[in-house]
Amino acid sequence: MKKHLSIRDAEEKERSIIRDVTVAAYTEYQTLMPPRFWAQYQRNLLATLAGEGPQERIVAEQDGSIVGSVLLYPPAVDAYASTTISAAYPEVRFLAVLPQMRGQGIGNALMNACEQRARNMGAKALGLHTMEVMQVAMRMYERMGFVRVPASDFQPAEGIVVLGYQRLL
Repeated sequence: MKKHLSIRDAEEKERSIIRDVTVAAYTEYQTLMPPRFWAQYQRNLLATLAGEGPQERIVAEQDGSIVGSVLLYPPAVDAYASTTISAAYPEVRFLAVLPQMRGQGIGNALMNACEQRARNMGAKALGLHTMEVMQVAMRMYERMGFVRVPASDFQPAEGIVVLGYQRLL
């Protein structure tokens, strides 16, 4: 039986569920990052998810359960508080799908929702940042038409480069 997937705005009461889904999705990177950087990254992830701001919180719900989420920042907002990255286009952050739900098109559906919302904002492009340890995500973004934009890379810690990507809409 085909399960029904819906993409919708998150409700305020769902923040803890979004946090749990995102932590579950990103924990696989713990062993791939230097321990000090992972600790910093996890603190940033939790603070970003708990914080207030102009970002849209979007969830994927399947059979009454949240199985994925993503944040979409409007143009010209610094989506990375500790950097000087401020793009002229919307920025995707913390795309997350529960590990046991991967391979079902949930990440694609969330990214398509971000793309549609960016178009509705009148944006000409959609951006995101990722790291080399996130190979599966990078392949998905590239399949979706995202291309590297090295000019938007940044280095949050010694030896760590966060890679900029963009898709023209």
